[in-house]
Amino acid sequence: MKKITQSRIWRSFFRHGWPDNPLDRSLVMTTNLFLHLHPVKINRNSLKATYTFGLGVISAIVLGLLVLTGTLLMFYYVPSVERAYGNIVTLQTVVPFGQLLRNMHRWGAHLMVLVVVLHMARVFYTGAYKPPREFNWGVGVFLLLLTLAASFTGYLLPWDQLAFWAITVGTSVAGYAPGIGGQARSYLLGGPEVGQAALTRFYALHVMAIPLAMGLLTALHLWRVRKDGGLAANELNELPDTEE
Repeated sequence: MKKITQSRIWRSFFRHGWPDNPLDRSLVMTTNLFLHLHPVKINRNSLKATYTFGLGVISAIVLGLLVLTGTLLMFYYVPSVERAYGNIVTLQTVVPFGQLLRNMHRWGAHLMVLVVVLHMARVFYTGAYKPPREFNWGVGVFLLLLTLAASFTGYLLPWDQLAFWAITVGTSVAGYAPGIGGQARSYLLGGPEVGQAALTRFYALHVMAIPLAMGLLTALHLWRVRKDGGLAANELNELPDTEE
């Protein structure tokens, strides 16, 4: 009776046998809360660090760092033209480790743009955008655009002279886009010039709309990588396999 009870408890935790055959090894991946994000089988050459340089993983890690530091910054920042700059000064001079926190967020944003661009270049160079991965390539392009948008909207939040005039110039350039330029500029600024409405809209886009979209598309992007069999196996199969 004791053995039967132990067996039932074991089966309640592990619903497959010891992974000593292909079926149970695949079940280890597909029935695990975390491992199911990975494909059951991968190409041996995809394990080479020099193939991807871990750029996709680095992008995900930096995104998580930005979310964490950005959330902490929200405890001290108020999106007001009268208080925004003062909040930044207080954060950097009074709050313990405030300067470090802001610099981690700022330089993390720069690193995010750089790594995502390099990741896209790597995918293009290795042909990982080819069928059947065209959809995921499109998702990656949207993620790149969202990364640039996040960096652009965050630029105004310190509300200093550099941010004010940079956004003034940037939105003026956007206003010259054919057809939708005027509407796009009006939507971003909420008025004829950079002011409280613009700061509020940039703040809402930076901390809510863009992160939510990036989170959803990142989840979709990772899921499609798994559904497509991991890293692009179609061109990896053409690489010489040197493992014995």
